[in-house]
Amino acid sequence: MALMIPPVKLKWLEHLNSSWITEDSESIATRNGVSALYAKLLANKEAVLLPQQVLCLKGPQLPDFERESLSSDEQEHYLDALLGSQLALAKMVCSDSPFAAALRKRVLVLQRVFYALSNKYHDKGKVKQQQHSPESSAGAADPHAVSERPRSSTDALIEMGVRTGLSLLFALLRQSWMMPPPPGPGGAPGGGINLCNDVIHTAIDVVSSLPPLSLANESKIPPMGLDCLAQVTTFLKGVTMPNSGADILGRRLASELLLGLASQRGSLRYLLEWIEMALAASAVVSAMEKNAAPHCQEGLMGYDCFMNILMQMRRSLGSTADRSQWREPTRTPDGLCSLYEAALCLFEEVCRMASDYSRTCVSPDSIQTGEAPVVSETCEVYVWGSNSSHQLVEGTQEKILQPKLAASFADAQTIEAGQYCTFVISSDGSVRACGKGSYGRLGLGDSNNQSTLKKLTFEPHRAIKKVSSSKGSDGHTLAFTTEGEVFSWGDGDYGKLGHGNSSTQKYPKLIQGPLQGKVGFNPPPQAQHKNVLH
Repeated sequence: MALMIPPVKLKWLEHLNSSWITEDSESIATRNGVSALYAKLLANKEAVLLPQQVLCLKGPQLPDFERESLSSDEQEHYLDALLGSQLALAKMVCSDSPFAAALRKRVLVLQRVFYALSNKYHDKGKVKQQQHSPESSAGAADPHAVSERPRSSTDALIEMGVRTGLSLLFALLRQSWMMPPPPGPGGAPGGGINLCNDVIHTAIDVVSSLPPLSLANESKIPPMGLDCLAQVTTFLKGVTMPNSGADILGRRLASELLLGLASQRGSLRYLLEWIEMALAASAVVSAMEKNAAPHCQEGLMGYDCFMNILMQMRRSLGSTADRSQWREPTRTPDGLCSLYEAALCLFEEVCRMASDYSRTCVSPDSIQTGEAPVVSETCEVYVWGSNSSHQLVEGTQEKILQPKLAASFADAQTIEAGQYCTFVISSDGSVRACGKGSYGRLGLGDSNNQSTLKKLTFEPHRAIKKVSSSKGSDGHTLAFTTEGEVFSWGDGDYGKLGHGNSSTQKYPKLIQGPLQGKVGFNPPPQAQHKNVLH
């Protein structure tokens, strides 16, 4: 048996971290290599041996079973004590086997290497340890003190270089605009390439080459990157104004680059900021045109650049609405468009996207009698699960194992999945049903199955706000109208329909009796259950 490894006290020395980082990792996999590295720990006094604990071989005190008569409980107690003592001895012996000794050495060496690596390359882990230490608990209330890791001298130098570099770039670009443009070929005045416009044009090409929404997740952008974006955005906003000193092409390119950055960041805030900038620049141009001769090139931007971004947003919208009525800016013979028209088109697109999103948030209780529905566009409905009674309005009665787009539900405002049946409320308050028809659960006047959606008749005529169908028994349904009345139909056992009898009702029938003249309570949205069609 190998010599027993006594317990050790670990004390890592910071100045030795570099030497441990350079150690050959393959040597840790061999027994001789681990022994050498463990000897290094002992030589450097990073692992201090502690006195070896005395091996206690004395078992529990047992009575003299020949002279004393013990109960079964006492005998069981002493047997457990003996077994526990033998188990502790076995663990102690096994822990000091050659394999266990080599494993303990390897774990200590790996722990030392990990500490060296984490201390050098992973400062965030070190900050978290400081936050949980007792010494730093007093300052834990300050959110700014723990939200960022300590800045190193390298970080400060990099930030200084970036900030000064941007400031120098902005100053050179402004100076380039104020200088007369270089002569063109043959000495023609103003025919050369403007430095500022060339830089902005290159930036536009870079932003355009990025995948959509590359800058949307700001949590993955370092703080210095966000600060650079803010500085560039501020500079470009100032450039777009007609009185900024930039030439017409520079102002046009600045507005295009701003729009590209706003679309890549994918936030409503930056899109609205661009719209505000475009409207402000257009207002200044209009004021200048009143006081002087109008300039046909002022207040414009590239038509293709704007439409590429607009079409990208429309593709993400995926709406089935009539696209022929969507606004687009007027294209000039030079391939430009008005900033004012572009701002209106972009604002209309943002409103359309918000309307499309709000459709998924609208409660059926928000539909009011006699008023237009909140959203009149069609929607996409996916169905899956059992279709044994055509409750999913698909041709076959086979199970649908994956969500499948169902065109039959395109104009649905609310869908209620019942027991082998489905009810659809349209925007006009009408109700259609399909699926299993036993006990008149569909409300269509018979007990036949219905493979396609068929409209129900309500007497007196009412617009329906909500439908709730039972998910068990023989199927019955309640319908809540916009006027607060309740209709019911289907299986009438136990008087569940509320019509004073236990008869089956195959048509929707208004519940009267004590409810006549009563107006139903409209529960808040958080109290309503959302139904999944499956």
